[in-house]
Amino acid sequence: MAEAVVLLDLWVSPFGQRCRIALAEKGVVYEYKEQDLSNKSPLLLQANPTHKKIPVLIHDGKPVCESLIIVQYIDEVWSDGAPLLPADPYACAQARFWGDFIDKKLTIFQYAFFALAVEYIFFPLRMLEVLNLVNLSPLYYCHDSFDPNAL
Repeated sequence: MAEAVVLLDLWVSPFGQRCRIALAEKGVVYEYKEQDLSNKSPLLLQANPTHKKIPVLIHDGKPVCESLIIVQYIDEVWSDGAPLLPADPYACAQARFWGDFIDKKLTIFQYAFFALAVEYIFFPLRMLEVLNLVNLSPLYYCHDSFDPNAL
């Protein structure tokens, strides 16, 4: 009987991408379940009740959380073929250091960029909403009086 492997993830997540790369490198067949983080699925909440976040690898009904831990788990469970991490303990520690560094330092730029992109997209809409809320228009500043019918 084949092992059941499920990955709860979001396509844009760099942490999920790390897990998908590890699964692909090891040739593991798995079921991908896209998660809506604004409406978390019961499976995600059950599989990761502590942090309630992605990615989560479910292997034969047992959840493994946190991307670096998932990659290490994949490397240990599917040990045939080339290892994902170096065999030398020092080299392995260095690889883990840089993985942790990326988690803590570099991914913050991705989140900052995403937040700026969202703000850039929605700022004009928010401004129009505010103008409508106070019943003003940019035309108000060009005329002595404001006639909403003139729009």
